Amino acid sequence: MAEIQWQERRLILDDGTEIFALHGRHPHNEGLDRPALVLLHEALGHIDMWKDFPQLLAAATGMDLLVYERRGYGRSSPITLPRPDDYLDREGRDWLKLVLDAAGLDRVVLIGHSDGGSIALIAAAAIPERVVAIITEAAHIRIDSLTTAGIRAAVELYETTDFPEKLARYHGERTDLLFRAWHETWLRDRFQPLDLSEWVNNINCPALIIQGEDDEYGEVAQVDDIVAGIGEQASGLFLPHCGHVPHLQAKTATLQAMTAFLESLEL
Repeated sequence: MAEIQWQERRLILDDGTEIFALHGRHPHNEGLDRPALVLLHEALGHIDMWKDFPQLLAAATGMDLLVYERRGYGRSSPITLPRPDDYLDREGRDWLKLVLDAAGLDRVVLIGHSDGGSIALIAAAAIPERVVAIITEAAHIRIDSLTTAGIRAAVELYETTDFPEKLARYHGERTDLLFRAWHETWLRDRFQPLDLSEWVNNINCPALIIQGEDDEYGEVAQVDDIVAGIGEQASGLFLPHCGHVPHLQAKTATLQAMTAFLESLEL
């Protein structure tokens, strides 16, 4: 079987926004109507922060894969502050569709981590004709006590350790802006009533909802409520000895779970 071919792409959206992406294609999928995997990163994410997980997942599933950096991140067009309270809704409802159009992807499986997981949930409800299934890691549908405590702890680390330098390896001069966009939004009083349950209740595609048992940013009830909201097409998976980043902290188990879920769909 021919090896997957990877290409760096700059996707130009209708308004001129540039989105940096990495697109992997299997020659054996050419001409077939198979959906592609699309990876959605976390609140401080970057393509390189996925490490080798996209390559491993594409190889294990035989599916084409697109991973990209949202507006403001990495090598994509910048954003300005303040970030709107409904930024997650906008990403899942509006911007994702534009990215898929620019990438030439009609049918996709969304795989989202943290913020990306919440965006995947919104998109599954907002553009059901494009999203055939979703997998989330550490997705949020509301802010709970662990979320707030985790973000405040991260702010302290940012102010007292070399955390900014570590993030700057990925985001360069945008690092402070992105960190502010994250913590200022999530700790803002008017953002605290965050409630994505209406989106979740309107999801009709298969869903695998993953969370580490030791996730420092979200209670286990987040998974339970997402699964209950979607219904019988959804299943939850808690990974032991794993925190907020299952695809790195429990790589093998996460890869196996995702691959088995996708194989069961016979895409």
